[in-house]
Amino acid sequence: MTTAREVAYDVISAVRTSDAYANLLLPREIVRAGLSSGDAALATELTYGTLRRIGTYDAIISAAAGRPAADIDPPVLDALRLGAHQVLATRVPAHAAVNETVELARQAAGRKVTGFANAVMRRITERDEAEWLERVEAACRSDDERLSVRFAHPVWVIRALRRALAAEGRADELNDLLDADNAAPQVTMTALPGLAEIPTEATRTTQSPIGFRLGGGDPERTVSASGGRIRVQDEGSQLAALALSRALPVRAGERWLDLCAAPGGKTAVLAAEAHAHGAILEANELSSARARLVRQSVAGVPGQIPVSEEDGRTRAAKGRYDRILVDAPCTGLGALRRRPESRWRKTPADVPELSALQVELLSAAVDALAPGGVVAYVTCSPHLAETAGVVAQVERQFEGRVTQLDARAVVASISVSPIDLPPQSDGSGRAQLWPHRHGTDAMSISLLQRV
Repeated sequence: MTTAREVAYDVISAVRTSDAYANLLLPREIVRAGLSSGDAALATELTYGTLRRIGTYDAIISAAAGRPAADIDPPVLDALRLGAHQVLATRVPAHAAVNETVELARQAAGRKVTGFANAVMRRITERDEAEWLERVEAACRSDDERLSVRFAHPVWVIRALRRALAAEGRADELNDLLDADNAAPQVTMTALPGLAEIPTEATRTTQSPIGFRLGGGDPERTVSASGGRIRVQDEGSQLAALALSRALPVRAGERWLDLCAAPGGKTAVLAAEAHAHGAILEANELSSARARLVRQSVAGVPGQIPVSEEDGRTRAAKGRYDRILVDAPCTGLGALRRRPESRWRKTPADVPELSALQVELLSAAVDALAPGGVVAYVTCSPHLAETAGVVAQVERQFEGRVTQLDARAVVASISVSPIDLPPQSDGSGRAQLWPHRHGTDAMSISLLQRV
């Protein structure tokens, strides 16, 4: 019988070897292994906890092994990472963590590694987390390296996040943000407006008028029972979709387009809003597999919502639209709570290529706007090159033909309680949400209107 530790190890290994996404693979592996609810919870904590803190654990393993973690056989290193998390961050007894880690290493690489794995794990058990952090931080060469070890973020990500906070005059919130990135997010749900009611026993969210949280249980049961009209969705994603649909009063017959629609959560909210106001929504997604997810997401909304499968840069030109959502491909630095492996997968070299694509998608969307039409440019990243930089470049390109609306004011008007959205240093109307401040993914929302 497959154990919770083995499931966690298999997922961690797949993330490393095949760029698997833990949030997609782990649920399937839990079902395949037939884990009980308690063991499923343990497998989830071990998987996500280990992936979030790989940088920290590698520094500790290097010190305990007397050699760089990069020099350790990768399958053995995966076992040691999982073992370090159990010893330093869970209530798993140290002897059990040691024994299970040695066995995982043996299964992965043979008996020859058992002595090494046992020695490293026993050294790790000699200190608690605070003592290990003090030791490995002492070897760091800069304050950013120390933050990198303590909070398990690559140095380049730390610097990008600091710059994004500084653009709001809030650089002093960096440690709180890094800490929030390492906390498991609460499950937030949405009731599609006009199509579903928030359950009476639920706790409403503090910002999105269509969001709520359940007290416990499997949210998928609620989703299934609603026919897809109740969904799991981050509150920031809800606000991003509503910022487009509620930026201006809707006129019946408006044409809307979700240009980069997958996986379809925002599309579903827009579809419900369009249905309520007599607008017409179309969606587009380049990947056929991801386009299927979009079709599933909007299945609970009355009417037919066409989903095309084209490059968004050319798809936008096939119509004239009153509202367009550009939820652009990005580094995903705003969703590190949900996709912890992303911080180790992306590099600074990814940013220029992504920002160039983002400029092209946003430019195509602005070109496709009818006079007075609005495009919402959204990224699940606060990186200034992917947010403020992209919008500024498109504004220069369309000088005199586009104006930026105050997205902060729009989001504040939607929020059910006061929301802390300080001005941006560039004077733009961009709204930036944060995990530590708003309890959402770090979603950036800009609104551009064609004049």
